[in-house]
Amino acid sequence: MSRKRRRGSVIKGHGSHVPPGSAPGTLIPVPGSVAVKIDVLAYGPGDFLQKEIAEVSELSDFIGKWPVVWVNVEGLGCPEKIQALGDLFKIHHLALEDIINVHERAKIERHGDDLFLVMHMVELGERLETEQLSMFTGKGFVVTFQEGPIDTLNPARERIRRGQGHIRQLGADYLVYSIIDAVLDSYFPILEDYGEILDALEDDIIENPTSAVVADVHAVKRDLLVLRRAVWPLRESINSLIRDTETIFSEETRIHLRDCYDHAVRIIDFIETYRELAADLMDIYLSSLSNRMNEVMKLLTIITTLFVPPTLVAGIYGMNFNTEISKWNMPELNWFFGYPFALALMLAMTLGVVGLLWYKGWLDVLNTRINNRP
Repeated sequence: MSRKRRRGSVIKGHGSHVPPGSAPGTLIPVPGSVAVKIDVLAYGPGDFLQKEIAEVSELSDFIGKWPVVWVNVEGLGCPEKIQALGDLFKIHHLALEDIINVHERAKIERHGDDLFLVMHMVELGERLETEQLSMFTGKGFVVTFQEGPIDTLNPARERIRRGQGHIRQLGADYLVYSIIDAVLDSYFPILEDYGEILDALEDDIIENPTSAVVADVHAVKRDLLVLRRAVWPLRESINSLIRDTETIFSEETRIHLRDCYDHAVRIIDFIETYRELAADLMDIYLSSLSNRMNEVMKLLTIITTLFVPPTLVAGIYGMNFNTEISKWNMPELNWFFGYPFALALMLAMTLGVVGLLWYKGWLDVLNTRINNRP
């Protein structure tokens, strides 16, 4: 299985860009923010209208004239337009600051009868990318704010366009559920990809444990931590929506939110399982490294053992005693067959050691290495 090298995750807009001491609600966009694009999707039981608008004032053609109005803002590079939307929908200035600073964890806040939600959309390409999705909802309207190009909300839009299910017959609360459901559903294919990545990493570690594979394992662990940080608080936010009976959510929508809660729990279970697998891969890597080291040491020991007998014979005959002084001082030095005798003795002793190693079964390491050669 081919696998791209993991390069770590990217969390866009991480950190606050408001100077210390600024007044609450100060709107300063993140450097490099995408220009604002406003898309309106208004619908009712019988029809829908989708239109991209240039100015916030054009929303007067939709608000109050359609049962549900969904305003989606892509890009946060124009604080003036975001402030105008905040004035129109009465979004609290602290919520507007959270929208534009995009450093918030998933949460839900009540502002009177309206709700402000924060969640994160994810996309897996060469690396994992996350973007904050902020949502403000009230009676008859939903306003969503996206950082940039990552968009996991198309399934909800398609259901509205095609009139699938009950989405056109129900109110803005059901649209909020549909958006949350679309965001959560986008996590499952990504987790499946990480499952395949971990399987491939396991094969690589067993076959060829290298530092590059270890770096990939650490990258996957970091990505899974990012996903956990995105989903874990979202689960609690959904649970609070289910329990809060004073919000705009109907009983029908609460039943569907319970399904979202189950999805969030499943996602967290997958993440925790994959994090444990990634930790186990490190143990497998260390075990594989230890096994390879043992094989190398066995091989080197066998080679050293084979050369000990010839070295012994060569060392004895290399002393070069004088045979004229004593007949016991290396009589073979002057023998006609002395040199062949020494070589034969070396060979015989080496073969004897090989036979002993084979009899003891200590030569299996050689067979293993030969069979495992690529």
